[in-house]
Amino acid sequence: MEFKAGKLLKTIEYPADLRKLKEKELPQLSKELRQFIIDVVSQKGGHFGASLGVVELTVALHYVFNTPYDQLVWDVGHQAYGHKILTGRRKNFDTNRIYKGISGFPKRSESEYDAFGVGHSSTSISAALGMAVASAYKGEKERQHIAVIGDGAMTAGMAFEALNHGGTANSNLLVILNDNCMSIDPNVGALKEYLTDITTSHTYNRFKDDVWNLLGKVSKFGPNAQDIVAKIENGIKAALLKQSNLFESLKFRYFGPVDGHDVERLTKVLQDLKDIPGPKILHCLTQKGKGYKFSEEGDQTVWHSPGLFNKDTGEIIKIVPKELQPPRYQDVFGYTIVELAEKNSKIMGVTPAMASGCSLNIMMKAMPDRAFDVGIAEQHAVTFSAGLASQGLIPFCNIYSSFMQRAYDQVVHDAALQKLRVVFCLDRGGLAGADGPTHHGAFDLAFFRCIPNMIVSAPMNEEELRNLMYTAQLPDTEGPFTIRYPRGNGVMTDWKKAFQKITIGKGRRIKNGDDIAFLTIGHAGNYAVQACKLLEEKGITAAHYDMRFVKPIDEELLHEVFRKHSRVITVEDGCIMGGMGSAVLEFMADNNYNAQVKRLGIPDKFIEHGTQSELQMECGFDTAAIFKAAVEMTGMKKNTMAG
Repeated sequence: MEFKAGKLLKTIEYPADLRKLKEKELPQLSKELRQFIIDVVSQKGGHFGASLGVVELTVALHYVFNTPYDQLVWDVGHQAYGHKILTGRRKNFDTNRIYKGISGFPKRSESEYDAFGVGHSSTSISAALGMAVASAYKGEKERQHIAVIGDGAMTAGMAFEALNHGGTANSNLLVILNDNCMSIDPNVGALKEYLTDITTSHTYNRFKDDVWNLLGKVSKFGPNAQDIVAKIENGIKAALLKQSNLFESLKFRYFGPVDGHDVERLTKVLQDLKDIPGPKILHCLTQKGKGYKFSEEGDQTVWHSPGLFNKDTGEIIKIVPKELQPPRYQDVFGYTIVELAEKNSKIMGVTPAMASGCSLNIMMKAMPDRAFDVGIAEQHAVTFSAGLASQGLIPFCNIYSSFMQRAYDQVVHDAALQKLRVVFCLDRGGLAGADGPTHHGAFDLAFFRCIPNMIVSAPMNEEELRNLMYTAQLPDTEGPFTIRYPRGNGVMTDWKKAFQKITIGKGRRIKNGDDIAFLTIGHAGNYAVQACKLLEEKGITAAHYDMRFVKPIDEELLHEVFRKHSRVITVEDGCIMGGMGSAVLEFMADNNYNAQVKRLGIPDKFIEHGTQSELQMECGFDTAAIFKAAVEMTGMKKNTMAG
């Protein structure tokens, strides 16, 4: 399907074409760019509100700066749809986030205009500072380096670490703070309140227009420009004697706030800032979802990534009615933690800015004093949870598997080493889908099972998730307890029935069989169930064991498997290296068993984006792959696989 671009937009393949336009044409181009994003995302899906909010800023940046020589880093990457469209990818933008299509995030291997890969948040200032220092070292004194940080990314500690360094590095760095008061959910914390204070300060705004008028004249002063800027800065500081500026204290020159939707003014401001040396920050006010009525007036969390929708009515299209779908794992978590917390006053909920994504928002609404969104701060989330645990509480710390990588040190030192009971609920375990390699939860089984004192588990369905959560908060459970589960729907079990305690470290035999044994962990076990049925039609009987725990692993069950079976297939929605299959091989070697073992899971490479089923097929652990591996291992002829 071809998506038509507007009169100006269709003339632009790359930013060099954009720079041929007159400034007075930029508002029309912005309007066409916004409409193009609406047209494509409404029919193809993807992130929405964040990119609409920075349309004018995107146009102004590529108009003023000489990209790709000037290096532009977007943080977080789902702001960058307009950037992709203006940098050679308009004609294939409809493949965004689709298998074998372009990535939903900036990606260095995809375009020279994508200066840095950004799928997680809060990395832009560090990366741009590194680029700026490198350019200075190489003598590239005119090269510009711009970090656009927004959608709550400034709440992460890493952003402040970079500001702390950048303020003294004296490098050619411009940080643009895209302030829209939103992450996926509304921003939280003191920084949000501080930025609001700056934005609404009558004292500040009394001087703002005069400051910008002076800035507009800076370039005319030539060698004296720096002195002029210093006078302006001193004037601001005197005027704001009672309102200190956080960014100024970190030795960044602060400019703003400025209207992020006035593209002509933005162009002039950015042109002036190019002539000011050293680290500086532009505070840019934008509205997430700007220019699309239903997003502006609706729930910004919903319109962050709404899926398919009718662009004329704003109706979000559900391909399968909700009542016909199994419940999502994240919703089972959300309702279950409330149910458990009603019975156990020690339970608390913690998430780093993923309240709606992981469904902790259900607890935040029901028990606002016991559920915490700490902002995009995974390290803090873990140690904060450990602090709660040290006082006898039972925190359920819900972090996406991929994002948990950012807090690995805290898990080791602050939870596991001290044997503190923090229940880590890792949403998006395994292949996350269209978000691609930055969001796949490929490594958690491997990197958690090597940590002492850690319990590592994965439920095969919604009922098992509830029972593992129930088990984790019982009085006789000790130390950190990890429960990982995938993005998306379960398998329509009767998940609301009474809780059952699961013995820690104990798996279960789901099915007997003589010819081969499947050992599975987590949701991937459901593919083995289907493979067993297909094999029976071909005369092959397969035993199936749901291990439930990677650590401690059920050695009694493994003895049973290896005493009976010489052919074993392990299946997991995680990396093969170091995962559950590796644990099985270690057990086999330690106990001198001799068997043929084939491991199925995520191979030793980064997996790109696509639907979960497409990626499972590519990685080779879907139902068809399990069936094929079993047929080959049992020595049946290839034609057995027909049908």
